[in-house]
Amino acid sequence: MQADKQLSTEIDANVPTAARMYDFYLGGKDNYAADREAVGELDKVVPSTRRLALNNRRFLQRVVRVLAEDYGVRQFLDHGSGLPTQDNVHQVAQRVAPESRVVYVDNDPMVLVHGRALLDQNDQTAVIHADMRATEEIFSHPETQRLIDFSQPVAVLFNSVFHCIPDSDTDGPKAVVRRVTERLAPGSFAVMCQLVSEDPGVRKFVTDFMDQATQGHWGRVREPKDVEDLFEGMEILDPGLVEVSTWRPDTEVAPRQLTDEWIEFGGLGRLR
Repeated sequence: MQADKQLSTEIDANVPTAARMYDFYLGGKDNYAADREAVGELDKVVPSTRRLALNNRRFLQRVVRVLAEDYGVRQFLDHGSGLPTQDNVHQVAQRVAPESRVVYVDNDPMVLVHGRALLDQNDQTAVIHADMRATEEIFSHPETQRLIDFSQPVAVLFNSVFHCIPDSDTDGPKAVVRRVTERLAPGSFAVMCQLVSEDPGVRKFVTDFMDQATQGHWGRVREPKDVEDLFEGMEILDPGLVEVSTWRPDTEVAPRQLTDEWIEFGGLGRLR
């Protein structure tokens, strides 16, 4: 099982990672030439990706604020959190309620280094170096146990990460969601979105390109119906499952993608 493999703590600057490519799209500095070269090649076929990444980040910030303000959520478990940037989950949540607690999970060693440096002075937030599929390891981790009370509602986040893992009966997106949600109290929430395309050619190109570029650390670009399947048994909250820039926008003039060869698709579900 992929999630059982020992994670490397070494940073390989020659192999692109999704986390560092995303960092570059967001204007960050924690990326290498290999990441930037991969971005350049990707942009030749899917030129909307930078705008897509920015809109996805804004979606994450909005949904965390809504969870904290409107639903009173004070516990967040962020799977595949990526490199720290401006207005991270804990900053958004703790602006609403300073007592909010956040656990970040990522398998990229650079995330661990930068995340722990950022959170050194915040004892209500932690970073765990783990594969998002390693549910038992994540839930039993001392930092998770310290910060999260699973007898109370929790918001679990899978924001733009499921395209990074392949389909599998035991470790694919649906299996991961099932393992996680069966451990949560009723009234908990799940934020899920991923890259999708209605165009088979786009799905194949990006899937093949990213799989080769990241040396196998990739799953596939899927279709909207695949994301819908992840919310099975949950109450999907308004406005439903949508292209994420249209999910409860702060303003009518929010930036939109210029092209739609692929989109970030998802939303917010509540466990009954």
